[in-house]
Amino acid sequence: MEPSVVKGYDVADAPVRSSVSATPGRTLQPLLHDLVSCVRAPSLALSADDGQIRPGGVQGWLRHDRRLLTGLTVEVSGQHPDGLVSRPVGSAGASFTAVARHLGDDIADPTVTVERLRRLVDGHLEETVTVCSTAQSAVDVELVLTASSDLAPIGVVKSGQSHPVVVPDALPDGLAWRAAGLSVRLRADPQPAVDASAGTLSWTTRLSSGQTLRVALVATVEDSVEHPFTEPDRVPWGPVSLHSNDFRVAALVEQSLGDLAGLVLRDGGDPGGDLFLAAGSPWFLTLFGRDSLWSARMLLPLGTELAMGTLRTLGRRQGGADVPETEEQAGKILHEVRESGLDVGDLALPPVYFGTVDATPLWVTLLAEAWHWGAPSAEVAALLPVAERCLAWLETQAQDGFLRYADRSGHGLANQGWKDSADSIQWADGRLAEAPIALSEVQGYAHEAALNGAALLDAFGRPGGDRWRDWAEGLRARFRSRFWVADGDGAYPAIALDRHDRAVDSVASNMAHLLGTGILAADEVDLVAGRLASPDLDSGFGLRTLTRRSPRFSRLSYHGGTVWPHDTAIAARGLAREGQGAAAARLFGGLVEAGPTFGYRLPELYGGDAPLDAPAPIPYPAACRPQAWSAAGVVGALVALLGLDPDVPSGVVRVGRGVPPFAPLSLDGLRIGGEPAAVEVDADGQVSLSTTAPVTVLPSR
Repeated sequence: MEPSVVKGYDVADAPVRSSVSATPGRTLQPLLHDLVSCVRAPSLALSADDGQIRPGGVQGWLRHDRRLLTGLTVEVSGQHPDGLVSRPVGSAGASFTAVARHLGDDIADPTVTVERLRRLVDGHLEETVTVCSTAQSAVDVELVLTASSDLAPIGVVKSGQSHPVVVPDALPDGLAWRAAGLSVRLRADPQPAVDASAGTLSWTTRLSSGQTLRVALVATVEDSVEHPFTEPDRVPWGPVSLHSNDFRVAALVEQSLGDLAGLVLRDGGDPGGDLFLAAGSPWFLTLFGRDSLWSARMLLPLGTELAMGTLRTLGRRQGGADVPETEEQAGKILHEVRESGLDVGDLALPPVYFGTVDATPLWVTLLAEAWHWGAPSAEVAALLPVAERCLAWLETQAQDGFLRYADRSGHGLANQGWKDSADSIQWADGRLAEAPIALSEVQGYAHEAALNGAALLDAFGRPGGDRWRDWAEGLRARFRSRFWVADGDGAYPAIALDRHDRAVDSVASNMAHLLGTGILAADEVDLVAGRLASPDLDSGFGLRTLTRRSPRFSRLSYHGGTVWPHDTAIAARGLAREGQGAAAARLFGGLVEAGPTFGYRLPELYGGDAPLDAPAPIPYPAACRPQAWSAAGVVGALVALLGLDPDVPSGVVRVGRGVPPFAPLSLDGLRIGGEPAAVEVDADGQVSLSTTAPVTVLPSR
């Protein structure tokens, strides 16, 4: 295979501010990180923190990868209210409080307030606007709402390109926009004065002290297209209760679960359809192989329904032929599904795109782990043919000894591991690696998948178990001989092999993903754990993606120095599984330290290197929030720290010692074998598990 054209996916695709230029008379849009996000997949609403949805940037009401409303702004008597505070209302709503200054007798204090309550409900956007006066004398109020729509596809929104505005039609109680097979309607109660040419709805009234003007808005969409993913009818886990010695842990878990509830999607229109997690808001509100699998894996302690739904949803779309244009291959698990693909600059992805090298082994491991957590045997057995095709893909893909990737289409992802930006795979001196590339963590995933696949085949009476164990051992030996390199601080696994089979020697967080996969010997685990604990990688707010010593390091480089919460959580989980509890606790503690900066809604990524005068992480301007694996990683890493290791088919659950910094701790709402479970950790770190599942509780090995 030839080296691919160097392209990235996420580094610069999302506009840092917007397509609105900072010209005189134009307002610069807020950073994506600063926008208020309401999410109920497949819908989301993005606005400034004063509640205004302003045209010209990435704000709006979006659904099924199309922006339905571009603007939704409120004026009171000719002025935009001054925002005071915004608050989340679950994952799907937000409230905003503002004041309309210089109205009434507000010489000293504001007397006219504007409250907005926004919610996403059953595919609709609902908003209530309430204007209240406490002025001692009556106030004449004109409330004007200006709305607009461009019906732009997600690729246009993501790149910040301009898109023609759709001219609205007047309705008796609102406005309607019709184009691209869509009909968007905005209706108001009480009935407004409608000016379609200006896109405004208005009301005029006189308010005495204590009186209010309340307007209810409902935006709906009619779409002739049958979409593959729809709103869920439930959340696939029950209530979770956590009490900890550190209140921030409970706040982090509570916010994470709330965010995850807004990211649940259902496959197809059947009310009983399989559930999975969309990757994140706003650009990834759809099925992603790697992201959805890791998120479901981290949430296995809350039950197996999400994992099994994710596995079936991806299994139904497993590759069946060799198609270079889409990167499809027989047995391969896809990367992402979109309504109409994604076209951003040089990157042009088809609606169903398979450009990922790690989703296929991760699929097999999630099936095995779901089985260990107690997924019904019949459901697991039904998916074994998919697992066997995944294993066959591993063998085919690793014909030269290792799993590799390269962009075969010429307009797909240049890098196809989780670090998929153009400059993410580099040498210690800063040179970029040439494809085809064999990533270190992918070899670990493949090793783990082969062993898990072998165990599943044995347990269900299918042939091939010994062959896959032999295959895994061969990969392990090849990895040990080819991937290990050394610098002045000792030995460590290289990030990758390049097209010339040279070990790419940068020190990066990828090595953390090897922990718990079985590909490392005990002494190698110690070496990796030591590297992760070094100040070059551990920022104190999580794991840096790249060592500070790299000439390309930047605390705000997408994959070249930032902290990704899911990456840190995977590292903490792996360390805990390898018996490195103290190191795992330190990394997880970094996420806890970062939590308050982000209102406990951990973003996609952030800068872990704080300014000298402000000991807190730095927001990444274009970070997505909420993000499924950022939120799910909190749960997965915390449970791993407790040493919980179930093997329901064998009737055993093992528990370790808890982590003293967060103890005493109690966690209720877990599920083992479909039965309720709860964990208590005393001040000394002693863990006790209570469950009605038919299992014996044993100490960790």
